[in-house]
Amino acid sequence: MQLSTFVNGNMESILMEWEAFARTLLPGAAEMTDLALRDHAKQMLEELARGVDSKQSRQQASEKSKGLAQDETDSAASVHGTLRQESGFTMVQLVAEFRALRATVLRRWLPQVTQVTEATINDMVRFNEAIDQAVAESKERLTEKTDSTRDTFLAILGHDLRTPLGAMVMAGDYLTAPNVGTENTNDVGQRVKRSAATMLHMVNDLLLYSRSQLGTGMPIVRRQTDVLELCKAAVDEVCAAHEVCEIELTSSGELTGEFDGPRLQQVISNLLTNAVQYRSKDHSVTISASGQPDKIVLQVRNQGPVIPDDSLQAIFNPLVQLSGGGQEEGRPSTSLGLGLFIAREITEAHKGTITAQSSKSSGTLFTVSLPKLS
Repeated sequence: MQLSTFVNGNMESILMEWEAFARTLLPGAAEMTDLALRDHAKQMLEELARGVDSKQSRQQASEKSKGLAQDETDSAASVHGTLRQESGFTMVQLVAEFRALRATVLRRWLPQVTQVTEATINDMVRFNEAIDQAVAESKERLTEKTDSTRDTFLAILGHDLRTPLGAMVMAGDYLTAPNVGTENTNDVGQRVKRSAATMLHMVNDLLLYSRSQLGTGMPIVRRQTDVLELCKAAVDEVCAAHEVCEIELTSSGELTGEFDGPRLQQVISNLLTNAVQYRSKDHSVTISASGQPDKIVLQVRNQGPVIPDDSLQAIFNPLVQLSGGGQEEGRPSTSLGLGLFIAREITEAHKGTITAQSSKSSGTLFTVSLPKLS
């Protein structure tokens, strides 16, 4: 008996086993109806049966065996992945459903095969290829949906944290105001202000990361901007968040151009924060701004642990954190692993470049090159 004929002729009994297994996948399946548990299982089985019978070239067979077949974005398996994510299923549970389906079909079909022929073997190969393709499509959709949900949550979280942070900033300003409280009150106020500044920096990174991941890109609004003023503001911002902070700023040339000021200040702040966090205690951080005829070059340098060459290729990726060997003593890491990623995204949105070099003799140097626009 052909496998496709068996599947179509025993559809209901196969679906009953699918449903029974899906019901064991807790907690997602706990409150689901029978219809929801079956989801697109019938349509997937019908697609699998058609896939076994359909003609394919050697090239197509080779691509399927290597996982290179083009996914069908509107296939039953793709929709199934989306709906399972919305129901709270994990990736492991999703894959387990297909594993159980494969076992159910083969276990029920093989006793019906009276003679193993080349056609029988071909049916088994094609069926396994079709199952693997369905798994790939379903996993991709579940992953995309999970990532989108996570990034939306982070965006909402970052936005909502701004209000309580604003209250912290106001409290810190009040406690450090002249003639308010005692010396101890002033010390508490300084701690509140440093903590608020650190948290605000992290929230801004979180918001920009979420925006970039949700497909809206990194929007910039260009205006005539004095980059030296941005550097001064970034130095003040970073020093406000660190109790011990030595940053030396130098400049040369014409430092005005068409840039998105707030975004560019965040680039500078992120680089300085990274440099301060990983510097050696007995060295200050330096930042230089150089105005050239067609571009502005910013360089941030610190002396600290050398970044290995292989790590230099990855530090601009999101959620990558450097070794904490050079962090301030007694101070926990405040990095989300997003700062350098955000710096790169904003720099590239300005059509610029950002690079990193690190050696024991010269320290770690980040260079940002930004073309001027007329």
